[in-house]
Amino acid sequence: MTSRDSPLVLGIETSCDETGVGLVRGGVLLADALASSVDEHARYGGVVPEIAARAHLEAMVPTIERALGQAGLRHRDVDAVAVTAGPGLAGALLVGVAAAKAYALALGVPLHGVHHLAAHVAVDTLEHGPLPRPSVALLVSGGHSSLLLVPDLATEPVVPLGATVDDAAGEAYDKVARLLGMPFPGGPPIDAAARAGRADIPFPRAKAGDGTFDFSFSGLKTAVARWVEARRRSGEPVPVADVAASFQEAVADVLTAKAVAACRAHGVDTLVIGGGVAANSRLRALAALRCEAAGITLRVPRPGLCTDNGAMVAALGSLRVEAGVAPSSLELAATSALAL
Repeated sequence: MTSRDSPLVLGIETSCDETGVGLVRGGVLLADALASSVDEHARYGGVVPEIAARAHLEAMVPTIERALGQAGLRHRDVDAVAVTAGPGLAGALLVGVAAAKAYALALGVPLHGVHHLAAHVAVDTLEHGPLPRPSVALLVSGGHSSLLLVPDLATEPVVPLGATVDDAAGEAYDKVARLLGMPFPGGPPIDAAARAGRADIPFPRAKAGDGTFDFSFSGLKTAVARWVEARRRSGEPVPVADVAASFQEAVADVLTAKAVAACRAHGVDTLVIGGGVAANSRLRALAALRCEAAGITLRVPRPGLCTDNGAMVAALGSLRVEAGVAPSSLELAATSALAL
C-alpha cells in the first residue's frame, strides 16, 4: 500500500491550552493547524482550565476547516478520526473528545482515542520514519517528565520506566521564569537568557544518583528561589542570565543522564525526545553529546512538532488504523489521568 492509498486520519488534540488539528496519510503529514490560547493565560502565570476549555470550543471548527484547507481536502476525504482521550485538563479533553465523536459519527468513520504521551512519541515518525523496536522515549513538558519503553506504538503497551514525583520540568521552567520576571510560558525566555550566561551556580540535581528513572524538580525550583531571594536581601544584583543558564543546566543534566541510563539498562540503542521542553536548545545539545558518547541514536522532532499539536494525534491514529487496531467506542471517555 502506498501512502496515497493509505487511510486519511484526522487528529484532534485539546489536552491543555492548544487546539491542534492534524491530517496524516501513510506516515505523511498533510496539514498541521493550531490555535493557542496561551496569551489569555499569560496574565495568570499559568493555564486556567475554564479559559482553555472555552477557547477550544471557539477554535475547534475553524481549526479543522483550516487544516482541511491547507491539505486541499474535504470532510468526505477523512477515513478515521483520532483524538487525545487523556491525560490532560478534564474540560479541555471533553471538548476534543466530543468534537471527535461528532465528526466520526457524521462522516461514518471509525474513532480512535489515543494517549497524549504515546502521541508525542508517534509524531517523530512523521520526520524520521518508523521507530526501531524497542526504543526509549523521554517526554518533557509542562505537565510531564517521563521515561518510557516503547515496543510497538500501535499494537503493544508502552511501559512507564520513570516519571516526575513532583513538578514537571516545564512547570519548573514556568515558576523560575516568573521568579526572574520573565513572561509565561517560561521555557523560551529562560533558554534565550541562558545563552548569555554561565552555568556556574551549583544548583542541586535531585534524584540524580538514586538508581531510579524518576525525576524531581520541585527542590531545584526552591533552591533557585532561595538563591535569588538571598541576593536580593543583600542588595546584590541578580545575574539573570547566569541563573537561567545554571537552572537550565541542572534540568538538562538530570534528564539526559537518566535517559541514557534507561537506554543502557534496557539494551536499547534509540532515544526519542518529545514534549514542549524538547525544543530547549541545551537539552537537545547535551542529549546529542551524551547519546553520541554512548553509541545511542538520538531522534528529536523539529521544535514545532515537540509542543502539543494535532499532527502527533493523527500520526498515532494513522499507525493504529494501518495496524488494524479496533476503533474506540462512541462512548469513549475523556480521562484526565489516563494511564498508559
